[in-house]
Amino acid sequence: MPELNIKLITADQAMSMLRDRHAKRNERFPQLVVAGSYILPDYFLTRKREAFKIRRHTFLKKKPRSYVAFDSENGQTLWLRNFNSLSEAMFWLNTGLKPGDSDSKNSFNKWKESHHAAIESLKDELRSLSKPKKKEITKAVKTKKNN
Repeated sequence: MPELNIKLITADQAMSMLRDRHAKRNERFPQLVVAGSYILPDYFLTRKREAFKIRRHTFLKKKPRSYVAFDSENGQTLWLRNFNSLSEAMFWLNTGLKPGDSDSKNSFNKWKESHHAAIESLKDELRSLSKPKKKEITKAVKTKKNN
């Protein structure tokens, strides 16, 4: 089983990737600063059109249990997509297919079974990132109650 090169990123890193894509959109052969496959947890992408639908703006909004997948593996284009589950985002980054797509070689369930260890390791990493935040929140709540 090949190892998946998917990393978790923060909102600041995601915004820098969006700015980089925006800055280089008019170049003939753009070279993005960051190449690879990334997942931003607890956010989703929205797009808003302004100025007679000519300009398109992309925003990141906070949403629990939502994931944004960033794919810039080739170093020239940045593909973005919203997902409701971490395993669906990983499936799209690895195969380029949505979970509902039918492909004779890859189905989402087969892929999920064969990459179970990689999915669980990324979930564990995500849990370890959220534990310090939960501790800070509980400390803040306790101090408010004591005051």
